[in-house]
Amino acid sequence: MRLVVVSAGLSVPSSTRLLADRLAAVAAADHAAGQPAAEVRVIELRDLAVDIAHTFTTGFPAPPLADAFAAVAGADGVIAVTPVFSASYSGLFKSFFDALSVTDEDALTGTPVLIGATGGTARHSLVLDHALRPLFAHLKAVVVPTGVYAASEDWGAEGLDARIERAAGELAALAAGLSTARAPRPARDSFEEVTPFAERLAALRPGG
Repeated sequence: MRLVVVSAGLSVPSSTRLLADRLAAVAAADHAAGQPAAEVRVIELRDLAVDIAHTFTTGFPAPPLADAFAAVAGADGVIAVTPVFSASYSGLFKSFFDALSVTDEDALTGTPVLIGATGGTARHSLVLDHALRPLFAHLKAVVVPTGVYAASEDWGAEGLDARIERAAGELAALAAGLSTARAPRPARDSFEEVTPFAERLAALRPGG
């Protein structure tokens, strides 16, 4: 099973990366019982911020970002964690998935995704349902039932550990099932869908 972790934390270390690592460790451990060890790849969006911005102006991802996109598209399960900004996901987090969908609109279709978020107060816990869940539903991902929000006071609390165990277990089970049932996606040549310029001009002529 290939797990890809997308962390939008900005500081080093960050609570966002800490939550992402704990979710990945439990998901990998749940999968490992009687099966080959899970492959875990961590993508730190902080390191790709400039490449993400350039993708919107050039239309093409730089090699490091293209490699990250390929990892997400080929994952059996994705763990996506963002800090909360203005009661929603961070701009960097949203931009990464916007750029991914522009490059390959089917990259997350059918992929199990575990959503997580971190913030300073428990008041922002609804970000999971009013922002993150709709985002990944729009990307046609399969969002696991339990999301994990960690406020500052949650670290070290028993409740957080229980939510991590439950959410990671759901992801491991769903990813294991879909990884065997999902057919490999055919390679797509983006240039095959480009409309020839002559056809575009013809459509603009009167009666065209």
